[in-house]
Amino acid sequence: MRLRVPPGAPAALKVLAAAAAAPAPVRPHLGGPAERPQTLAPELELRLELDSGTVLFSPNAICQYFYLCRGEEPTDLTTQWLEWEATELQPAVAAALYLRLVQGRAGPEALGLLQPLLAHLEQHLARSGTSHLAGDAASVADVVVWGSLFPVLQDQTSLPGELQVLRSWFGAVSALEPCRAAAALLPEALRELRAHLAQHPPHLPGPPREPQQDEESPERALTDDDIAAAVEIWARGPAALPPPREPRTPVLPVEGERNVLITSALPYVNNVPHLGNIIGCVLSADTFARYSRLRGWNTLFVCGTDEYGTATETRALQEGLSPRQLCDRYHALHADIYAWFGISFDHFGRTTTPQQTSIAQDIFQRLLARGFLLQDTLEQLRCERCGRYLADRFVEGTCPSCGYGEARGDQCDRCGKLINAVELQNPQCKLCRGTPVVTPTQHLFLDLPKLEGRLEAWLERTWAAGEWTANARHITRTWLRDGLKPRCITRDLTWGTPVPLDGFRDKVFYVWFDAPIGYLSITANYTEHWERWWKNPQQVELYNFMAKDNVPFHSVVFPCSLLGADDNYTLVNHLIATEYLNYEDGKFSKSRGVGVFGDMAKDTGIPADVWRFYLLYLRPEGQDSAFCWADLMLKNNSELLNNLGNFINRAGMFVCKFFGGTVPAMALTAEDQRLLARVTLEMRQYHQLMERVRLRDALRCVLGISRHGNQYIQVNEPWKRIKGDERDRQRAGTVTGVAVNLAAALAALLQPFVPGVSAAIQAQLCIPPERCGLGPGLTCTLPAGHRVGTVSPLFQKLEPEQVEALRQRFGGGQAKEPPPASAPPPAPNTPAAPGDPKVIQELTEQVAQQGNLVRQLKAAQAEKAQVDAQVAKLLELKRQLALAEGRSPEVPKGKRKK
Repeated sequence: MRLRVPPGAPAALKVLAAAAAAPAPVRPHLGGPAERPQTLAPELELRLELDSGTVLFSPNAICQYFYLCRGEEPTDLTTQWLEWEATELQPAVAAALYLRLVQGRAGPEALGLLQPLLAHLEQHLARSGTSHLAGDAASVADVVVWGSLFPVLQDQTSLPGELQVLRSWFGAVSALEPCRAAAALLPEALRELRAHLAQHPPHLPGPPREPQQDEESPERALTDDDIAAAVEIWARGPAALPPPREPRTPVLPVEGERNVLITSALPYVNNVPHLGNIIGCVLSADTFARYSRLRGWNTLFVCGTDEYGTATETRALQEGLSPRQLCDRYHALHADIYAWFGISFDHFGRTTTPQQTSIAQDIFQRLLARGFLLQDTLEQLRCERCGRYLADRFVEGTCPSCGYGEARGDQCDRCGKLINAVELQNPQCKLCRGTPVVTPTQHLFLDLPKLEGRLEAWLERTWAAGEWTANARHITRTWLRDGLKPRCITRDLTWGTPVPLDGFRDKVFYVWFDAPIGYLSITANYTEHWERWWKNPQQVELYNFMAKDNVPFHSVVFPCSLLGADDNYTLVNHLIATEYLNYEDGKFSKSRGVGVFGDMAKDTGIPADVWRFYLLYLRPEGQDSAFCWADLMLKNNSELLNNLGNFINRAGMFVCKFFGGTVPAMALTAEDQRLLARVTLEMRQYHQLMERVRLRDALRCVLGISRHGNQYIQVNEPWKRIKGDERDRQRAGTVTGVAVNLAAALAALLQPFVPGVSAAIQAQLCIPPERCGLGPGLTCTLPAGHRVGTVSPLFQKLEPEQVEALRQRFGGGQAKEPPPASAPPPAPNTPAAPGDPKVIQELTEQVAQQGNLVRQLKAAQAEKAQVDAQVAKLLELKRQLALAEGRSPEVPKGKRKK
């Protein structure tokens, strides 16, 4: 596509900044006045010519198109901001620039025209509690609004000192690389713009208006109907809450009810999950599962460890274990981590079961019988030193698309492109660092082109009715746009589900064909009636949770397998994918000791619910986000301690201190009724967001309700009124009663996010189990006369020294594990300095030879002591090789000294 941007175009800055976000190549053409097309009006001179021949003229539409290209679909809020910028901000900015550039009038006078609009921006940013206009990540709304303001302001110091939040936002957006690059063109652009404004003087803007709000948005003005509805819900008391659901084991679909099946992407068994893995899959799924149960929906939540494949075989060899022994160890480790984080699986299983073999082979046979499998020759990389074909993830090389030097054999982590391992440039075996050779072998392929029509028809129906995240839709569209190709479903391995077909019985199913079937087999291990969930699309809604790299296998490959098998399988209705969570300024790395992994979180002394809260608060929904220790401390101390904890503790303490632990009588005033209405609108918004699986925004609704409560207490000052006359004491009682009921509502709203905190609030306030449900608004669940228990603080302050110590601890260079107990001392000729090519070559050959020896001994079923001795030698050689290559040797956990 080609972007024509005359330097004097009023919208040049925002369009150029947005263009930097486009994944497709953009050819900007910065034309001067002489090159301007004579047939177009001045406002249409800026244009985007798409490769299809379509031309876009609207600057905001062009900006939005660039963000759509990278998978960020517009939200209601970004659309409102774009409309506000076009109708309110643009005319005011044009008038301000006209005063300054054409008439030469002072900056303050020109800036005065923008004052109401700047105040509106300040109020929105302060009120929303987010760092950007439509969330915590920069969106098209931020770039568009920034691009209009920058020619007038140029830096945040031009803003009045009282607009501190706006100054912070403006500085943050100005620092973004695309915005910095666009701003470099400003001097020339202002010269051209001056001539443009002189020829086309703007009209002064009318009074500004705020962006329109959603119908249920808590920010809109209250109506009499809002207040009346809220008072009616309050008066209904516990009757307004859904009745508690009777627990059933096993959970099975019930006709006439909403049956919700939730899966979380299966974590690979030999990787300890880090915080990004946890929020991307199991924690997001758990939050929605808890909400679903609170709503009274019939809910089943299953997950488990993905255990087959070369990675398991290789890790088992390194640790001197059988693959089964390794899987047993790591399955237990995963289960412990998720239990500590409070993940409420109905069943946490594994893929190495007889049910997995039976179900996977049945789907395979059905695909074979219906003509959806092909046989073809596949060129694979084989390492002659290791004597084995290399799985995709055990090859590294240079990405053929972007040139990244550490791309894996299945996907490039930098550009995200899927790769055939033989396409890698300069491939290396990750096991011995040798150069593998391309070898042809016979394999079976899923005929995706033959299934493409069925897939597209199904996607059209599903997208019309289901909640798919923008990145899930974009990634799926990209696969379809490029055209589907046959996908290999077999591998030359031994640890996996065997292929039940003559000529291929020495092979197993490839993980991306086999692993998603684990959802079915794990359910089959939970209940023999598993088909009532997985062959019942008429009654079951299926939610899949995952990170974005798993999307194509859940939106294309797995659905094609089930569509081709043609056995009335339940297919995904709602595919919820996150972006990536990074760590501080980089990525999580177990080998480099960078980042917090699941088995380390409990050792920090920070409660599990604080981890849950912060991970959900910065959940990477629209784009990548980053864990930051300083921000964790800030959010804990401000949002949890000072906002949420402060309100709930004060509400409960007032009941205990002023009213002997008994909820007082309440006589609602108009002010109280407005609070009920405002909180009820927030709760409706919460429900809307949760049902759309916008978990991060829903959590902000909860914090907003708590802020309403704090403000309500602060304005009414019950600690003063209790000392006054009878009227004041009655008012203190009403405020305290309403506040403690608001605290009870918060206990329910918080349960999906921080279940331990929710349980603590329920215990302190003595809320009966039948009153812990989620109602449609603020309900009087604790009537006058209800007795509360002992109230105590819910959260502890995080101190800077504590957080800095943790940042240092997890920032890299953590204490290395001790050498294996059976390993001999380092050899005398261990190289003192890394980098000697001759030494590296010798050690590489010795590692390969020793590895072959170990495999031979195991194949011959040699005595364990003999095998252990040779494994120890292998590990020592690998340690020496790592040192020679300048790497930190990573010692397997299974060999630690006790």
